[in-house]
Amino acid sequence: MARSMSGPAGGILSYFTGHRTAANLLLVVLLVCGAAAAPNMRAQFFPDVVIDSVSVSTVWEGAGADDVDNAIVQVLEPVLLAVEGVESSTAASREGSGTISLEFEPNWDMARAATDVQTAVDTVATLPEDAEDPVVRRGIWRDRVTDVVITGPISAEQLGRFADEFVTRLFAAGVTRSTIQGVAAPQTLIEVPSLRLIRYNITMAEIAAAIAAEVDASPAGDVTGANARVRTGTAKRSADALSRVVLRSNADGSSLLVGDVARVIEQGSDREVGYFVGDDPAISVRIDRSDGGDAIGIQQSVEGVAADMAVMLPKGVAINLIRTRAEAITGRLDLLIDNGLMGLALVVGLLFLFLNARTAFWVAAGIPASMAAAIALMYAGGITINMISLFGLIITLGIVVDDAIVVGEHADYRHNELGEPPMQAAENAARRMAMPVFAATLTTIIAFFGLLAVGGRFGSLIGDIPLTVIAVLAASLVECFLILPNHMAHAMAAGAKQRWYDLPSRVVNRGFLWVRERLFRPFMAGVIRARYVVLAGVVAVLASQAALFIQGDVQWRFFNAPERGSVTGNFAMVDGATRADTLAMMHEMQRATEALGAEYAEEYGTNPIDYVIAQVGGNAGRGLDGADSKDGDLLGGISIELIDADLRPYSSFAFVAALQDAVVHHPLAETVSFRGWRSGPGGDALDVQFYGADTQVLKAASQDLQDALRQYPEVSAVQDNLAYDKEELILDLTPQGQALGFTIDMLGRVLRHRLGGIEAATYPDGPRSATIRVELPEGELTADFLERTQMRTPGGQYVPLADIVSVDRRTGFSTVRRENGIRLISVTGDISEDDPARATEITTTLRDEILPRIASERQVDFRIGGLSEQEDTFLSDALTGLILVLTGIYLVLAWVFGSWTRPMVVMAVIPFGLVGTIYGHALWEVPLSMFTVVGLLGMTGIIINDSIVLVGTIDEYGATRGVIPSIIDGAADRLRPVMLTTLTTVLGMAPLLYEQSQQAQFLKPTVITLVYGLGFGMFLVLLVVPALVAAQHDIGRQIRAMRRAMRARAGGLRTGILGLWLLMLLWGGATLGWVAVTGGLHPALAEIVPTLGVLSPRSAALLLFLAGAAAIALAGYVVGAVIYASSRKKAAG
Repeated sequence: MARSMSGPAGGILSYFTGHRTAANLLLVVLLVCGAAAAPNMRAQFFPDVVIDSVSVSTVWEGAGADDVDNAIVQVLEPVLLAVEGVESSTAASREGSGTISLEFEPNWDMARAATDVQTAVDTVATLPEDAEDPVVRRGIWRDRVTDVVITGPISAEQLGRFADEFVTRLFAAGVTRSTIQGVAAPQTLIEVPSLRLIRYNITMAEIAAAIAAEVDASPAGDVTGANARVRTGTAKRSADALSRVVLRSNADGSSLLVGDVARVIEQGSDREVGYFVGDDPAISVRIDRSDGGDAIGIQQSVEGVAADMAVMLPKGVAINLIRTRAEAITGRLDLLIDNGLMGLALVVGLLFLFLNARTAFWVAAGIPASMAAAIALMYAGGITINMISLFGLIITLGIVVDDAIVVGEHADYRHNELGEPPMQAAENAARRMAMPVFAATLTTIIAFFGLLAVGGRFGSLIGDIPLTVIAVLAASLVECFLILPNHMAHAMAAGAKQRWYDLPSRVVNRGFLWVRERLFRPFMAGVIRARYVVLAGVVAVLASQAALFIQGDVQWRFFNAPERGSVTGNFAMVDGATRADTLAMMHEMQRATEALGAEYAEEYGTNPIDYVIAQVGGNAGRGLDGADSKDGDLLGGISIELIDADLRPYSSFAFVAALQDAVVHHPLAETVSFRGWRSGPGGDALDVQFYGADTQVLKAASQDLQDALRQYPEVSAVQDNLAYDKEELILDLTPQGQALGFTIDMLGRVLRHRLGGIEAATYPDGPRSATIRVELPEGELTADFLERTQMRTPGGQYVPLADIVSVDRRTGFSTVRRENGIRLISVTGDISEDDPARATEITTTLRDEILPRIASERQVDFRIGGLSEQEDTFLSDALTGLILVLTGIYLVLAWVFGSWTRPMVVMAVIPFGLVGTIYGHALWEVPLSMFTVVGLLGMTGIIINDSIVLVGTIDEYGATRGVIPSIIDGAADRLRPVMLTTLTTVLGMAPLLYEQSQQAQFLKPTVITLVYGLGFGMFLVLLVVPALVAAQHDIGRQIRAMRRAMRARAGGLRTGILGLWLLMLLWGGATLGWVAVTGGLHPALAEIVPTLGVLSPRSAALLLFLAGAAAIALAGYVVGAVIYASSRKKAAG
């Protein structure tokens, strides 16, 4: 019997039921709060997944990657891993620098983290003396909003000026996070041939010092009496002025000028990264937002500035926005809103069919009231409007009226069937249903609250679902008990007279009553009579559906992130290639893209390409791993924007596969890779980390894996993060060099100047900082540099470098990477999800065949990271959440029913939700995914709501009538609310089942889980719960009989029962116990029943135990019957 409502709570119910003004004021408050909050909520595609990090960077000029790793990273990393709050570290050592990135626990105080890291770094005193001090920086999270491309048949310098003006206008409009790409800061190069250094007996350092002294004019002060300011010198920054800088005054009165020893070159602004749209140069401006920025608002500001600026641009120069997010966000949100409105219409229509119009209206009024209150709570909690939170609102469309249906329907029943006055019927209905409804809502809240146990990136992704659902359900409780009863009372009072608009509900209910009395009651009586057959049948159905998953007929894919319609291609040329070769490869990518677009236009009727921008001097999007050690002139890429995914019958990943085949590789191309972009926080679909061996072996293992994956066209963008370095020459002074007065420091300083050049000066030039560098001509830095280089001795003489040093040659890698202190190499890539079965096959082959073979052949260890690693974490957290949910639900039900066993009956229906879940996925040919798990956790709380109300009613009836009649009457009386609550939930989400948009497909597993799980669950509740209640009654009678037997005066009876239980325990130990301890069947049993060898040990033991237990019980009954008959005969004789 469910608990009744306490006095104070009942008093509040009575007050709001009897006072229309209080109820209406509360309704208005809820609606106004929601209306005020909604316009102020930010809209996004997905919730922000912000990863807090701190980086430590150290510069050590001239050091190789191994030197940086040994002397800096391996010294700092152990100290940094000990900092409180650090979850993981990644380190990269490359030529001249090393970086360690630390990720901290979620919601960690990052100001404190940066301070702790700086303190830890300050304790390290063993770094190389000539290395710069480590720099600690907090990670800045940013998200791309759009890219603005300015292009036309003019010079890159002129485009750069337009970009500067554009960024200035953006700042004035409040858009502060913008980055100009494709224009380099002005640079003047002082090119000094070695022969002239020797001829004029001057060094590069002396030239740099002379220029630095002349670049800026120095203020000397003010002349007060003359009202004037004195400056010394004039700033010399042009090529002509720099050529006339005096390096040295000779004794004959002549001067040595920079122009005498060097060539002064003013370099163009496109010397580094150059962008191209077709053949025209282009400049790209990337617009980002912080974690509090509104993508739609920012894009609107950018569009406004771009439109204003377009009118002032020269003819032929265009300004375009690409990779825009606002249209994608609003389009996807509108899609969900449309589906939600359709679901709302279906729910309201269903209510009007089964309830009279006034009752249906006030029950349906709970939807906008609860939604408005929930939106206000979401706004207060910092939750944005995004696909996940909107989906949470759609999930609750049907659930939110469940409470109101139960209360409203029961009030209607009390008024019409029991004859209570409207006000009394409304109040009594609220009181009677308070605890079942409260328990049902609380268990649903607990179920969704379990999703918060999921941590990591995907925990942040789905975190809005439970928070949204909990907000809506909490609001629905307020509406159901404080607003609805008063309106129901007035609706019932006014409903005494029949209205024409109640005709549909009268017809439907007349038919429903006929079905309930003529069909359902006899059916329920049959279910109770055949209760054990029914229970065995539903278990068999559950087993059959589980077999579908085990056999692989229903696939599993963890997370199929929605595509974003952006494709990037990147390439790297071999060392020795020129910028012209890179440009040729870029033009080939442009040609292949244009040709493929025309081919698709001919085949499908529409050209899928919306915009193309190519570049040299760097990679596009996510660059190639190892590209940071390459010369910029050897890198290039292409960015392709496709039309919306719903406007083409193929995915961006299919386009990527075709483009990979269409591109003809340049003879000097080293790596060419294409990648499709996805939304969401997921890592790489393919991410394998090799470790446990030296770097050469790890690189060989990586190459083996890349070769093995080339046979799969579904796999793209395969690369590793370990690139080969240049040959390293290790110079050491010979005795002759030491005798001439050279030192290693002197040698290193001069060679650094000659090989890397010297930055002589910097000065402001508009929004950028211009530099003046002193360098040797590029033509001198050839393979015979060491043989040709002359070094000046401290005495002023010149000797060949080769005479004073010995040379040791070594090859290595450009970057050394570590993760949590372990040296490793990562192989990453993308797997197309167009065919989930094929993707699963590739992943399985990789895990079970390819990687074990490579690990065995190369003697390395491997770990699968990326999405696979996140999948393991997600499932582990979800299991923890499920355990907590089941525990919480059980405790709530035990409190509500005041029983330890009744909750078992209520919760017994939970596993049967899998029947509909698996069947629905098989029917729609949709793989199970992480969103299926989300749906299952949520369904755990929803599916038992009907069970709670049903069991509560049966218990109430059981107090005044027999068990069997109470089960039949309870099931019949609660049939309408059970059916209505399930159908409203199902219909609220049904439109999403038929949504064809590609961007909503990742949500479909949750929809299928809830729609089919709850739909099948309704029928199973009506089968399983009555059968279980009857079976529990049977078991209770047996237990009571055994207790009476144990208290009987006949000692032989007690001895016999104890003997039977002892036999049962011994048999259980010999079967189930033996398997639990040893893992195998007892040898004697295996020999007696050899046919059980085809089963697993646990299955065989369970089968033997059940058969043996049945035999022992039967033997006990037979012996007991014989003894009883014998005693009766003796007593009669």
